[in-house]
Amino acid sequence: MADIGRLLTAMCTPFRDDGRVDYGGAQQLARLLVADGSDGVVLAGTTGESPTLSDDEKIELLGAIKEAIPGAAVVVGSGTNDTRHSLEISERAMRAGADALLAVVPYYNRPTQEGMYQHFRALAEAGPVIMYNIQGRTGVNMTADTTLRCAQVPGVIGVKEASGNIDQMGFVCAGAPASFRVWSGDDAFTLPLLAVGGYGVICVTSHVAGRAMKTMIEAYLEGRNDVARDLHQRLLPVISTLMTAASNPIPVKTALNRLGFPAGPFRLPLTPMDDATTARVMNVIDAAGDLITFQPRVEVA
Repeated sequence: MADIGRLLTAMCTPFRDDGRVDYGGAQQLARLLVADGSDGVVLAGTTGESPTLSDDEKIELLGAIKEAIPGAAVVVGSGTNDTRHSLEISERAMRAGADALLAVVPYYNRPTQEGMYQHFRALAEAGPVIMYNIQGRTGVNMTADTTLRCAQVPGVIGVKEASGNIDQMGFVCAGAPASFRVWSGDDAFTLPLLAVGGYGVICVTSHVAGRAMKTMIEAYLEGRNDVARDLHQRLLPVISTLMTAASNPIPVKTALNRLGFPAGPFRLPLTPMDDATTARVMNVIDAAGDLITFQPRVEVA
């Protein structure tokens, strides 16, 4: 299994004006993100507008990105609320070269803890699985006990934790096998999670501030806690704005467009932000100064 890395960007999916996936634009975005500090990318997650991507689009996107960033990790969102469908996508993604799979706790049908365990155990047959716990989008929390039970399953390599509960994250970090990774699913919890034993973050803010996020992680690991804390505090306004101005990925994709990268439109039911909200987001990004290192016009070999 490839080294997945500590900083993964949950990548936006660029679309053309007619709504088709812009595969060339996706390749360029992936190159820019890796050049700005990301160890790899996660495709077809929430930030990539996964609910509106077809299975075929996800697989074609994977092929394009694997070609664009050889040597960097490429994780594919393959989770749905149907285990059979999730397994089909997962198997296709692994055959197409995915380094790992990101599978969300099944949403809407609100499975029991036993159902979650059986779901992830089944998906682990397809390839390395990173579970994704985000009650705000699924309607149900995967408990620390269930996460640790899943961590014993061969092929379940980690969890993206967005429960918002640092105690739960701490229990997972304390009880998991040494090889099991815990990535933050909430950018603002990156440093707190590292402090209780977490591994890294699957990040949205790294679209625009990848180098700062990477430096914060490295500073903590090197014991430069003042540097890590300062970066955390300076990044908080950007993180908060990108995650609360409108539903993710509306703010970050808008920011990419305004910064000069043609990320394109949204697919319904997502719609653009109004002018006042867009101005507020961009004002926060402008105020962040040297934290914003995304350079959309740089050609990356």
